[in-house]
Amino acid sequence: MKKQKQISESLQLGIILALSGGFMDAYSYVCRGKVFANAQTGNILLCGVHLSEGNWQLALRYLCPIIAFALGLILANVVQFHLKDKKVIHWRQITILFEAAVLFLVGFMPQSANLLANSITSFACAIQLESFRKINGNGIATTMCIGNLRSATQSICEFLYTKEKITLFRGLLYFTIIGFFAIGAILGNVSVKLLQEKAIIISTLFLLVGFAMMFFNGEDEKVID
Repeated sequence: MKKQKQISESLQLGIILALSGGFMDAYSYVCRGKVFANAQTGNILLCGVHLSEGNWQLALRYLCPIIAFALGLILANVVQFHLKDKKVIHWRQITILFEAAVLFLVGFMPQSANLLANSITSFACAIQLESFRKINGNGIATTMCIGNLRSATQSICEFLYTKEKITLFRGLLYFTIIGFFAIGAILGNVSVKLLQEKAIIISTLFLLVGFAMMFFNGEDEKVID
């Protein structure tokens, strides 16, 4: 007996989510006052720096997205706990659709609402991070790269030592997600120059594609012979 692989753990969906993840980070940094949507390490660092200098308003600019990120993680877990046994629609489809909806709203927020826009974007990123944690059975993040880079490098080193092809493929998988994250960031920067605040709607479209992939390919985790 074995479990059927879910589309939510497929490379195809991982690529779509990585594009969206890179896009969101570039959007929040370039268009919304140089705040990170995904990289909360950077936000914590900058919040601490501004606190040490007594710049309370600037510290708040980074503190709010950090709090929103934590709330997004909580929401994703609550949805999973309450809806994981539903058969009509999978709980991950609900989270990705909700993420797309809130990002769509961000696209209509003016520059004067950057604090709220960045907080909502970080909230959405956290939902994605917590809901989609594996690709082909490997723990991979689609909203940040530091863990992926560590795992990719470790896998390549293992391959050089053991010559086991599975470790090479694992390393290439991580590097593939990193590459598409970077492509998403490039698309985000270009889109901001063309569409300004509304550029984030493109990230919404990526997520809707992901939602459709899960809907048409099926997301029930069945046990088969």
